[in-house]
Amino acid sequence: FLGVMPAYSAADDALTTKLVTFYEHKKDSSVPSHQATVLLFDPRNGSLKAVLDGSVITAKRTAAVSAIATKLLMPAFAEVLCILGAGVQAYSHYDIFTELFTFKEVRIWNRTKDKAVKFANSVNGPVQVCSSAQEAVTGADVIITVTMATTPILFGDWVKPGAHINAVGASRPDWRELDDELMKNSVLFVDSREAALMESGDVILSGAEIFAELGEVVKGTKPALPEKTTVFKSLGMAVEDTVAAKFVYDSWSAGN
Repeated sequence: FLGVMPAYSAADDALTTKLVTFYEHKKDSSVPSHQATVLLFDPRNGSLKAVLDGSVITAKRTAAVSAIATKLLMPAFAEVLCILGAGVQAYSHYDIFTELFTFKEVRIWNRTKDKAVKFANSVNGPVQVCSSAQEAVTGADVIITVTMATTPILFGDWVKPGAHINAVGASRPDWRELDDELMKNSVLFVDSREAALMESGDVILSGAEIFAELGEVVKGTKPALPEKTTVFKSLGMAVEDTVAAKFVYDSWSAGN
């Protein structure tokens, strides 16, 4: 797939488009499944100001949005973090989650155990490699799914009541990471209602009702409900790339 994600933010005085290629199930695993470039334009005259590494921006802004959702939705006493998947997004999520939150235990599971072991050996803090997704999830307070799964790998009867889940993978209308039980028995938050109802197999195929967009919680027009079991379905929004790209460009321009 080749995706084109244009956006304009008047507040940030930024106009961008992200070009992202997505190749699924490749044999050459040394190349990421997603590769991206962000073009930053001058909104006043349309001239090209910068070409930025969209893969880095995508990884960091996606993890940042998950962190915002987690700050608002996770249980009051969250001690165990679980990551399902060991790709690029697993690393970016680990970095920001261990920077912003204090977890006593971090667990990881990946379909191929070698990648999970490599992850655990390459990050800064201690990570427990689990032999099954169920082992990783059991008792976890915060769960992050960043996999290439097309059928559910996380099941409702494994999940601790009151846990918070950031569902980042399964970005196609026929792909799943979470089963029906988890989707229907959780309070569902999304980044974009419109996108979720068009692109998220977890939302479409389960028939789960969307409670709120994350932006509504940030603005205070919808409650966060951290005492409930919550799911944040993240698909990504072009404006996130715009804000991130402008932030990087402004920092570089200032000589930082």
